[in-house]
This record gives sequence, C-alpha cells and structure tokens, in this order.
Amino acid sequence: MVPGNLVGRHHYSALSGLSVSDVRAFALPFDYHRYEPPAGDDLVVSPAVSTTAIVLFKITDAAICFYFYCLARLRFEARYVITAGVVAAIGWAAMAVYATLASGGMDVITRDYVYYLTSNSVLKGAELDKVITILTVTAIIAVAITRAHKLLVKAVAEGAAAHDLSRLCSPEIARQITTAEQEITAGTGQARDAAILMVDIRGFTRLSSIVKPDDLVCLLAEYQSRMVPIIQGYGGTIDKFMGDGIMATFGAAVTSPTYAADALKAVDDIMESSAAWSTELEHKNEPPLKVGAAVATGQIIFGAVGDESRMEYTVIGDAVNLSAKLEKHTKSEGVRALCTKDAFDIAIRQGYQTSENREQRKARSIEGVEAAVDIIILAP
Repeated sequence: MVPGNLVGRHHYSALSGLSVSDVRAFALPFDYHRYEPPAGDDLVVSPAVSTTAIVLFKITDAAICFYFYCLARLRFEARYVITAGVVAAIGWAAMAVYATLASGGMDVITRDYVYYLTSNSVLKGAELDKVITILTVTAIIAVAITRAHKLLVKAVAEGAAAHDLSRLCSPEIARQITTAEQEITAGTGQARDAAILMVDIRGFTRLSSIVKPDDLVCLLAEYQSRMVPIIQGYGGTIDKFMGDGIMATFGAAVTSPTYAADALKAVDDIMESSAAWSTELEHKNEPPLKVGAAVATGQIIFGAVGDESRMEYTVIGDAVNLSAKLEKHTKSEGVRALCTKDAFDIAIRQGYQTSENREQRKARSIEGVEAAVDIIILAP
C-alpha cells in the first residue's frame, strides 16, 4: 500500500483495515519523507476508489505517450496526427480532472514535487505541462509529416516526369536532362567518336499512297516496336524518327569503347528481324516490306540545338551526312545494308565478329559525296 495525501486531520487514502503501524511500514527510508502522525491522532481511511483513480492516473503517465505516437503514425497525413494529438490532449486533461475530483477534489493538489512522487497527489501545473507537451509534439510531427509528404509527392511527380520524358526522347538523353547540374542551353556540345545508323522502309512513299492512314500508322508503330528495342539493346540512342526513317547513334549520348561493333551487331539483328517480319506479312496476304540500313563512323558533335522555346539533343558531323547518303545508296548497290570500310575495320578492332565473308566494294561513287568511298556489304 502507498501512503495517501495528508489533508486536515492526517488523512490517508488507503484500503480499509490499515493501522497506523501499517502506514508507517510504507514510509520512505529518508527521514524527511517519513510521516509521523501525532500521538493520539486518528487515522481516517477513505474509499478505495480515490486511491485507484490517482494510481491509475500515474500508471498511464508514460503509456499515454506511447498510445499517442501509435495513433499519430497510423496514417502518413498531418490531419490524422493533429486529430490524434488533440484527442490525446483532451483525454489527458479529462483524466486529470477526473482523478482530482475522484480523490478528494482540490485537497489532493500539491506544489511539492517530492511529495507528489511519494504520495497519491496531483502536482499543480504538471498535468498542464503534459497537455502542452502533447500539443507541441503534435505540431512538430504534423509539420514534419507535411514536409515529408510534399517531398514524397514531388519525388513521385519528378519520377513520373522522367519516365514520360524517356518515352519522348531516348533514356540516355532523359537521364542527362534530369541529372544536369546546370541549366541546359542551346549551343553547348561535345566532340566524340561515334557510329551513326540510318534505317528506313523501302518503298514506303508508294505504300503510303495506297494504304489507309490508320493502317499506315499501325504499320509504322509495329515497325518501330521491332527496330527500337534492337537498337537500344546494343547501347544505341534513338536520335529521331523521320517518318519511316530511324536515326540512331552509338557512342554519342554515352561514350562507348565499342560503338562501331555495337552498331554493326544491331544491323545484323535488324536485318534478321525485318526478314522475319516480312515473312509474317506474306503469310497474312499483306505486301512484304524490306528494310534498309547503313552505318558510318567518325567524329561528331553531340549537343543541344534550338532556341529557348524549344531545344533538342542531336548530333552534327560528316558521319551523320554520310550515313544518310549511304542508306539511300543501298538501293543503287542492290543490297539491304552496308557500311563504310573504315567503320567495318573499327568494329573488327572493337571485337565485332562475323561468320560470313563480307563483300567489299571499293571506290564507290556516292551521290552527294565528293570522294569515292569503300564500302562493306552487311546484308545483300
């Protein structure tokens, strides 16, 4: 049993049946805490409910904080935290009032902190401090969660924007834009050794005049869905779509020690995939399609062009122009794919291997190119 608060005539809140000697047995060992009732003074025992109210009130002192934090973190929203905090503060204030009234009213209130710790009394101002602490912690957690929620929403929005950006341009370009430490401006570029790949559908202009617009767009979508993964699978970057044409770079957006070998590997797979696609179309009683491709290598300038209202990353250089002209020249050579001799030699040095003997055609005259060009046939 714990000694109760002394009120008027040395009044203890305890269970019935306690004698004065029983009360003394529970006194603290320190002399200045020991209560010695005067000789002949009576010991008045109050109902057990008064002791129960105060004891339970003190037992829940630490538990209420735990419950409050559990409630506060049920949802990652400030309004739930504020609601839990206000309810906890009101509940604690109501509990303090009940414990006081059920244990003798104002008589159980004390200013002595030591006496408060060693008796069934209520410390004046302490419960108000707890209510203020609960409300303060509520405000701090609410502010922290509000800021964290805003950061989470911002991070999700930026992640979605980066994902959408990677669909509008190549993932490598999107990564450069989203991770740029400085504002991207037109007119900045870098010189790099790269391979340029040009791919297009043969006879597409004629086909577009006889096929319905919806069917034509579906055909383009299927064509691109077959070619693009192959190019990206070998580290290529889609620079742009030009109707039925695809311009891709290897080693431009992201430097690569095997840019030429990767480009020729991509061409090999493109030719294989396009042949299989043409066979599928024939089985559907649809006109077969042929795909042409060409690769050129050299030093290019990779950077942003345009003005403040619209910019895009692209590549500039002789290799870009030569690749476009070579792709057109495949028709003159009667082949599906070719590359320059220089590009083939670089690819071999970079680890490109082929089981076929590739035909070399020397000193070919390419429309729009002044000097003769040695070429290698990649797909007859």
